[in-house]
Amino acid sequence: MTRSLRVQTGNPLFDGFPDRVEAFLEKDRVDLVVDGRRVHGYRSPDDPGLWIRDHSDILRGARYFDRELKSAVEFFARHRLPTGAVLDFVSPADGRENWDRFVRVPVEADVEFRLVKALYLAWQACGDDEWAGGLLPAAEEALAYTMSHPWRWDPERRLVKRALTIDTWDFTIPPPGRDWLHFRIDENTRWGIFHGDNTGLFEACRLLGRMWRALGEEKRAARWEEEAAGLKERTHRVCWNGRFYSHWTPIDGFRPEGVDTEAQLSLSNPMAINRGASGPARARTILAEYRRRETKSRAFAGWFSLDPPFPGGFFGEEKLLPGAYVNGGILPLVGGELARAAFEHGMEEYGLSILKQYEEMIRATGETYLWYFPDGRPGREENSTSPEATATDGWGSSAMLWAFVEGLCGVADENKLFQGLRLSPRWAAAGVEEARVEAAYAASGARVSYTFAWDKRRRRMDLEVESPAGGRLRFLLPRGEEPARAFLENKEVPFTREEAGPSTYAALVLPGEGKIRAALEY
Repeated sequence: MTRSLRVQTGNPLFDGFPDRVEAFLEKDRVDLVVDGRRVHGYRSPDDPGLWIRDHSDILRGARYFDRELKSAVEFFARHRLPTGAVLDFVSPADGRENWDRFVRVPVEADVEFRLVKALYLAWQACGDDEWAGGLLPAAEEALAYTMSHPWRWDPERRLVKRALTIDTWDFTIPPPGRDWLHFRIDENTRWGIFHGDNTGLFEACRLLGRMWRALGEEKRAARWEEEAAGLKERTHRVCWNGRFYSHWTPIDGFRPEGVDTEAQLSLSNPMAINRGASGPARARTILAEYRRRETKSRAFAGWFSLDPPFPGGFFGEEKLLPGAYVNGGILPLVGGELARAAFEHGMEEYGLSILKQYEEMIRATGETYLWYFPDGRPGREENSTSPEATATDGWGSSAMLWAFVEGLCGVADENKLFQGLRLSPRWAAAGVEEARVEAAYAASGARVSYTFAWDKRRRRMDLEVESPAGGRLRFLLPRGEEPARAFLENKEVPFTREEAGPSTYAALVLPGEGKIRAALEY
C-alpha cells in the first residue's frame, strides 16, 4: 500500500483517521493463487474468505491505498456459473481441507450487482477503459441472470425476490427440526421482495450505463439507464412505507410470527440513499427515522442493523439473540452509510457526530469489529454465529472513511480518475477554519488536492484546488448565511445557490486542469 490520502486540520481526530483505517485494511488483505493466477482482495471481518459483497464495499476506502484492484474483479467475473450467477466467495485452503472452496450461497440475490459495483470502483481508480470494456459483457450477463432466473426475479412485479433473510445476509428460516442457520432454497422457502436487492440492482444498472457511455456506447448506456429508472419506480411502489423501505414484503402471503416486518428498519435503507435510489425527500425521511429511533434506544450508537429485531432463535441459531450480529446489533458499516448520507442531505451535524464517535472509538481501542451489542460489547467469536471475528473490520471502517472523504472532506468522483469531480468541502460544519486535503487513487496516481481557509471575521472562504480536469465546486455556507459573491482567480463569477435540506451551497464550475483559486463571500 502507499499513502495517498492526507488530511491536515490541526485536529488529531481528523488528521490521523485515514492512517488508522489504512492500518485496518492492511490486515484484511487476501492473496490467493487460483488457476495459476494471483487474486488480491479484501476479506470479510467474520470469515477468512474473499467475499465479493465485502470486497466491493471495502474498495470505497481501499482504492486510495492499494495499487492492485483488478484481479479480484477478474476472478469473480470469470468464475461465474453456467447460468451467469456470480460466486459469493472463495475461501482459502485451511487445515486438513487443503483446497480452495468456491461457493454461491443459494438464498443470496445481491451478488451480481456487487460484481458490477466492484468493477466500477476498480475502473474509476485505474482508469483502464480497455480492461473494463473487456469485462462489461460478463457484468451484463450477471445482471441478466438476476433479472430472469426463477430464484431471483418476480416477473409479476418486475423486481428482485429472495427468501426471508435479515436484510442482505445469507440465511433464511430453517425447516422444522433444524437447529442452525439455513442457506438453501427448498420447498419451505418463503418468498418476498427485499428493498436492498432492488436498490443495489438500480445502482448497478446506472453504473453500467456510466461505464458504457465513457466507452462511447450510447445505446447500451441508455438501455441500462432505462432499466434503472423502471426499477426505482417499482421499488418505491412496492417497498416504500412512507417513512422508510419496509424490510421484506411477502409475495406468497406468508407473515412471520412474532415480528412485524413492515416496522423493521433494516441496514440497506441508508445504502438506498447512497445508491441514489431514494431521492432527497425520502433520504431525509429515512435519516430522521434513524435519529428518532436512536433517541428512544438505550444503544450506545444508532447504527442499527435491524430495528426491531427478530425473536431469539427465529432463524434456528441460539446465538442470534435480539441485539446480536445483524439481528439488531450495532454496525460501523451502517454508521458509515448514515454519515455519508447525512452529509449529502443537509444533516451535516448528524454525519459529523457519527464520524467523531467512531474515530474516538478506534483511537481509544485500536480495534474495530463488524458488530457490537447495543451496550457496546464487541461481537467476538464466542458470541457470534461466524467462524471468526477480527478486530480489524474493513467493511465498516472503509464505509466510515468513505463518509469522511466524500462527506466531510467533500471529494467525490462521479466519473473516473477524478474527471467527474464534485468538490463540496464541509469543514464549516465542523468549525474547522483551515484544512489541507489530498486524495489520490494509488492504482493510477490520479489526484485532487485543496487548501481551505475560512475567515469568519471577513465572512469569506478561500480555496486553492488542483485537479486533473476541473469539476464542480460547492461551498457549504455556515448555517443561516446566504452567498453574496464568488470569485475565480480574483475575478467575480456567477454562482448557483443550491439547497440540501436546511443547508445552503454556492456552486460554480472549476474550469480546466491544474491549480485554480476560488473564493466565496457571504
